[in-house]
Amino acid sequence: MFNAQYPSRLPCGSRLLDLSRPQVMGILNVTPDSFSDGGRFTARDAALRHAEQMVAAGATLIDIGGESTRPGARSVSPTEELERVAPVVEAIARELDVIISVDTSTPAVMRESARLGAGLINDVRSLQRDGALDAAADSGLPVCLMHMRGEPGNMQDDPQYPDIVTEVRDFLVERMAACATAGIPAERILLDPGFGFAKTLEHNLALFKRMSELSALGRPLLVGVSRKSMIGKVLGHEVGGRLYGSLALAALALTKGAHILRVHDVAETVDVVRMIAAVEAAQ
Repeated sequence: MFNAQYPSRLPCGSRLLDLSRPQVMGILNVTPDSFSDGGRFTARDAALRHAEQMVAAGATLIDIGGESTRPGARSVSPTEELERVAPVVEAIARELDVIISVDTSTPAVMRESARLGAGLINDVRSLQRDGALDAAADSGLPVCLMHMRGEPGNMQDDPQYPDIVTEVRDFLVERMAACATAGIPAERILLDPGFGFAKTLEHNLALFKRMSELSALGRPLLVGVSRKSMIGKVLGHEVGGRLYGSLALAALALTKGAHILRVHDVAETVDVVRMIAAVEAAQ
């Protein structure tokens, strides 16, 4: 499905991420207001049970988020975010054999999550908050940099780009350079095109179609389109009816070089990955 341009195993804290084959990242929102499952897993035990189910279904990473980044989402204080995330990171690190990713832009959350056993920092703001670069560098963990213009509260206010792929590529190159200056080498970086973040439907579709061009940056790609509005706009389905559209994009993402699929529906996506892998492995 893709040819890796880097070592096939990425150290993620105490565990290794195998980049020689596609991996599925399960979404665990411990927020009251996320667009798809807000409020369902805010209690630690409920979050742990859901993480267990996703791991049993084949997820090799669990992405824990304590701040909703849906369009128009309100910001939360570092203290509130930490109170949501830290107990869940600690419980999963203690109970499950899985790489924990923390979906955060907040330096204090990065530092405490790393101390509690997280293995990856997944930042939609690409370490642009004050102190985030230093916190990520000090953690020693790999980071995922994502393209977004503005903030979740205003990112959909008439976004315009002469060329969406050039914009995304140039932004990610700039953030990789900032990481290098801060002491985060390229070997510790993953990249996310940022589907649905400061982009219209037309931007999302064009970026997805040309996503393989981002492989020239030489870093693994993480793709998160599960249940997003781009699917709803094309198919006319509300959030609960977007499974098949999500699976179609998951399969297509693999053909365009994606290494990690960030999804809500783990079992179904793992079936897609396994089926494609079986075909690719045939003699």
